[in-house]
Amino acid sequence: MQERKIHPGWIAAVVTFFTLVATAGFRSAPTVLILPLEEAFGWSRSQISLAISINVLLFGLVAPFAAALMERFTVRKVVMTALALVAASSTSTIFMTQPWHLWALWGIGVGVGSGSMALVFAATIANRWFVARKGIVVGALTAATATGQLVFLPMLSHFAITYGWKSISITVGAASALMIPFIYLFLKEKPEALGMKPYGAPEDWQPPVASEMPAGRLAIDTLVKSVKDRNFLILFGSFFVCGLSTNGLIGTHFIPAAHDHGMGTTVAASLLALVGVFDVIGTILSGYLTDKYDPRKLLFFYYGLRGLSLFLLPSILFSTIHPSTLVFVIFYGLDWIATVPPTLILCRIVLGPQRSTVVYGWVFVGHQVGASIAALGAAVLRVKLGDYALSFYIAAIMCIISAFAVLQIAKGKTSAELRS
Repeated sequence: MQERKIHPGWIAAVVTFFTLVATAGFRSAPTVLILPLEEAFGWSRSQISLAISINVLLFGLVAPFAAALMERFTVRKVVMTALALVAASSTSTIFMTQPWHLWALWGIGVGVGSGSMALVFAATIANRWFVARKGIVVGALTAATATGQLVFLPMLSHFAITYGWKSISITVGAASALMIPFIYLFLKEKPEALGMKPYGAPEDWQPPVASEMPAGRLAIDTLVKSVKDRNFLILFGSFFVCGLSTNGLIGTHFIPAAHDHGMGTTVAASLLALVGVFDVIGTILSGYLTDKYDPRKLLFFYYGLRGLSLFLLPSILFSTIHPSTLVFVIFYGLDWIATVPPTLILCRIVLGPQRSTVVYGWVFVGHQVGASIAALGAAVLRVKLGDYALSFYIAAIMCIISAFAVLQIAKGKTSAELRS
């Protein structure tokens, strides 16, 4: 039989990429809802941010269970169910009248749905379909979240101003529903189902033995065993800081912080989208570098650069776009989620390659716990102190600490040993 010119793994990666682009749009929507909901309902910023906090917490908390469910019930079923939940929850928000409606629908419904598709989806596809080029595939799929932010943020901001906040809910709901048949028709489950090996697999490659445990038990058993490993604790802690300093702080509060300095909402949203442009470049480059260099040293560089950027942020926000603001956007964008490819590779050393995706799911919980704390905590500090400066400085210090902590992972092992 003639060998196919395009390996199906690349098709699976493309389908996953566009799904994650849409998911990023769902995740970016709360950022542009803060100010419109304040004006429409008179709700406080902390009340609205609580919904975002719940959303980002559940976005991470469901990840290890979603990873286990994908192993048990197929990726397609889990992703299509998640898209249906997001569509129903988002559309239902047009009828809300109380803050708890927002907490339940956007916090719980959209949080659980989008979390079931998030980065564990990317990790599952990369681990199933690729042996070679896995780092750059993870980098590209991770960059999809930035691409979604780039596409959706300015558009959703424009919709909120022109058509009202309900247009955001309808747009997200419709986009979610449209993705369901796309997944059903084009996403293939695994290479073995097609009688093929993953891309770059050697001739003697054998598929990993699937666990016989129920999905929930597999997720809990993985956690119980992982917490005994010092490497897991460092990965969890560093990813906690990653989420705190990106999605939770900048992703949620950059637009309100810029607005506090007199910058227009649409301009601020465009700057945040520009962060997404450079994140696409930075994350794909990070995937390429992860295939070649020690992932611990890469993480040291990423966290250190992010910390320095956050120290500067309070002094470079102005009512108009300033050159120093653009410098921040470029450097912060390159570093936004460049941490994902090296972190995913390092998850292999905890319980081995077979459970690396579920281990990563639990590490990702740390990411979203940090994001949740920052989403709510920064809002509380803003209400108490009148600005976001202290929040930025706290995040900067934690990034610098993480930069040195990651160098202690698997101490004594070479980069080659980490990939074996």
